[in-house]
Parts: sequence; structure tokens; C-alpha cells
Amino acid sequence: MAFDPTETAVVVVDMQNGFCHSDGSLYAEPSEAAVEPVTALVDRARDAGASIVYTRDVHPPEQFDGAHYYDEFDRWGEHVVEGSWDAELVGDLDVRDADHVVEKHTYDAFYQTDLEGYLDAHGIRDLLICGTLANVCVLHTAGSAGLRDYRPVVVEDALGYITEEHREYAVDHADWLFGETATRDEVAFDSA
Repeated sequence: MAFDPTETAVVVVDMQNGFCHSDGSLYAEPSEAAVEPVTALVDRARDAGASIVYTRDVHPPEQFDGAHYYDEFDRWGEHVVEGSWDAELVGDLDVRDADHVVEKHTYDAFYQTDLEGYLDAHGIRDLLICGTLANVCVLHTAGSAGLRDYRPVVVEDALGYITEEHREYAVDHADWLFGETATRDEVAFDSA
């Protein structure tokens, strides 16, 4: 599966202390295990000239006050609160000044963020989506990308998750409904 790096971004979803560090509020061991494969994919993509985007799930403490239905704190407990260590990108990532960081407040990295504007301004059409959690923020971001006519490719061996069944569901659903899937070994970058 070949990608033109000038039209491709690796979208690294929510690789934050809260999810990927053993002291995080919603830590899952597979999310920590995803750090190395995500980093390896980012390094290859960066060397080829592709864009790198990191998302951060960040919740202001009062975000869900008075919520009618959508209340992540009720569902998951308080997590990745704005300004906290929990909300920071995990230290093992090689985030550079040229990378774009998107702060989001829901599962979907496109919802009320600058992600679409950034991608369009840089001529990006193909998205290699990795990170955590596979069946939550990764899946919702990939689905939203497909609805916006980007080509979402979920990189199935660079995903964090709570259970293996969650990862399998996300990969199967993405492949069946709105996008494609690939392993890191199947991803190649065209040379300019």
C-alpha cells in the first residue's frame, strides 16, 4: 500500500500519559505497548516527508457540568483534565516543532478542532491513523475522516486498546464500513 508523502499525514491519536503511562487515570497496558510501533511509524513517515499530527484529548474541569447526555467523566471517570500531567503527550514520543498538535474535547479529532483546516491547507488527502483507544477515539476519528472524503487507513499494529476484542472490532469496522486497514509493514511511501 503506497502513499505519496506530500499528500499523507500520520495521525497519532491520544498517546497521552493518562492512557499510556502506568500512573495514568485510564491506563491500559496495550496503549503503553503501542508507543514503540507508533514511534516507528512516525519515524518512517517523517523520513519520507509525510506530515505528522498528534491529537490530545483534553477536558476542561467544567466541560460536562450541566450535560444532558454526553458526559465522559460519568462514563470514564475524570481523565486528561486540562493542564494536568495526565493530559500531556507521553514522553517517549518524538514530537517536533514541525508537527501539528490538535487539542480535542470529544472522541472525534475533527469535531470543533482545526484538524480539517490544517489537512486542507497542506494538501493532505490520505491519513494513516494510529494511537489509542482503537474502538473509541481512533475509530471515531477515522470514521469522521472518511465522511469528510479523506482516505482513512487504520494502522492495525500501532493501536492501543483495553481488550483485544475492542481492537479487532475497531479494525474490522473500519475496514468494512468507511476506510482501510494496513499493518506497518504494508505501508510504503512513494519516493518523489
